[in-house]
Formats: sequence, structure tokens, C-alpha cells
Amino acid sequence: MKPARRRFLHLVAAAAALPAVSRLVSAQDYPTRPVRIIVGFAAGGTTDILARLISQWLVERLGQPFIIENRPGAGTNIGTETVVRAPPDGYTLLLIPTASAVNASLYGKLNFDFIRDITPVAGLGREPIVMLVNPSVPAKTVPEFVAYARANPGKVIMASGGNGTPAHVAGELFKMTAGIDMLHVPYRGAAPALTDLLAGQVQTYFGPLVASVEHIKAGKLRALAVTTAMRSVALPDIPTVAQYFPSYDASNWYGVGAPKNTPTEIVDRLNKEINAGLSDPKIKARLADLGATVIAGSPSDFRKLIEDETEKWAKVIKSAGIKAE
Repeated sequence: MKPARRRFLHLVAAAAALPAVSRLVSAQDYPTRPVRIIVGFAAGGTTDILARLISQWLVERLGQPFIIENRPGAGTNIGTETVVRAPPDGYTLLLIPTASAVNASLYGKLNFDFIRDITPVAGLGREPIVMLVNPSVPAKTVPEFVAYARANPGKVIMASGGNGTPAHVAGELFKMTAGIDMLHVPYRGAAPALTDLLAGQVQTYFGPLVASVEHIKAGKLRALAVTTAMRSVALPDIPTVAQYFPSYDASNWYGVGAPKNTPTEIVDRLNKEINAGLSDPKIKARLADLGATVIAGSPSDFRKLIEDETEKWAKVIKSAGIKAE
């Protein structure tokens, strides 16, 4: 081979390798400036608390501010679209809740495709939903409740914090699985739904554990079951719905995502640091306080969770005819 041609081919090979070297250096240096974590809910809820918990860990590990930006509205779609439209450079992240999987089917037309446009980074935690009844309901177990509902078709009122919320679809999944008919009444948020359940205006509510656990312990509400496959450490004496209906499984889960085309090296670094945080005893304890368990794993593990949940809730939404408010 002629020396000139050999030099030319070496230069071409070196140029082709430059992007990979550049990405590697970029990932090693990342982050060099503040990172935003977009939360699609107002401050104060479980999603916001988890975002702040993991952001503090990342600040300590990576040495740059991880700033929480609350962008509530449209069932988290406003926050999601903010991240979808952001540069794929690792400096805008999304706190992903269960609602992201539900919204894919709940909303007829979105300006994004969640599975296509968001890159999963890491799972964070899974929180059980609790099947609650007012103590006036003459049922102390799930089978007794099913019998009660079958004896009163369409008369048992099931509250929710709004159409298409995770608690609502969890209740609809229970109706389908148990073969019962309940009247769904959506409220503008979880707090008023829980208030009316406490007052006996409605009979049942599938609600977040963290908001109801004190009422359960005080005897103001009766917990019939938790909706996760395993019992909750916060309510170890309460059975799972799956104990009676093995196919049933529902929960609130959370994770972190980034815009599509975010460099794999940055995604992998964030995944590594987040998983390290989830193994930290203090973070584990804080998650336990929220009634949540860790769901650490690879980006592909989290992608599978999102895809499976999106498919599951699409079937429920179609079967129940649920529409966005």
C-alpha cells in the first residue's frame, strides 16, 4: 500500500474514532454544570419527595447541583413534554411516575410518544396502593367485600382522585378481576376523595399508602389489602389482593428518565450512581417511611417495566372506557 494512501486511511480511522472518544470524555466529566430534574406534580407529594431524595444523593456523588423543577399539569404531560423537547445532553432529567404509562392510552393525542421519546435511566421505588373501606362497610376481607358488592351491584361507590389516576385504574382493574360492578366517582385530587371516605360518603377507595396509613392505624379506615404482589413492610398484617386474585398486581412506581438520544455513557453513569444511592441504608429507610421498596436495576430493566405497565393499563383503560378529564 502506498504511504500516502496508508496515511489517508489512518486519518479516516482516527476521525471516525473521535466521536466515541469525545462521548467517553464527556461522560467522564459529566456533569460540569447544574442538572434539572423535572417533576410533573406540585411540590410535597411522593414523586416530589423521591426526586429531592435522589437529587441530594447525586449532588453529593457528582458535585454539581441537581435542581428540582415542578411542572404540574395535564396529568404530568406538561413536565414530560418539557423533557422530550430538551437537548439530549444529560442536563434535563424526568422523574417518571406510573402516570406516564397510564397517559399513553388515557390521552387521545399527545405531542410525544413516551416509550419512543424518553430514555429510561433507572428505577427508584415501588409504592403499594391500599384497598380501603369505611368502617361502616360490612366487609373485613376482600372475599367479603366482593360478596357485598355483588349483592349490591352499582350501589357501592368507589372514589378516586380523578379519572385515569393510578388509584382509579387500580380500582378498575380490581372490578374487572373480581367481576363486580361499582359506581366510580372521581374527585379533584386524592385529599377530597380520602375526606369523603372518612366521612362515609363513599364506601371504598384505592389510595396511596403514605396518605392513609395513619388513618388505618387509628381505626378510622379499614385496609382490606395492598395491591402489590408482596405485602407492605408498613402494613405487614394486611394481605395482598393477589392472595385472592393471583393475576392482580398494581402499584405506584417511580424512576428517572432522559430525552431520547442521551449518550449511553451518561445514562449508564447516572444509572450506576442512582443504584448506589438505592443501596444506601439512609435512602432505603426513607423509602420505607414512604411505604416504598427499591426497584434498582439497569436502564433496560426499567424500560421493560415501563413497556409492561403501558400495555397492561392500555387494556384496562380500553375495557373500562376511561377518558381524560
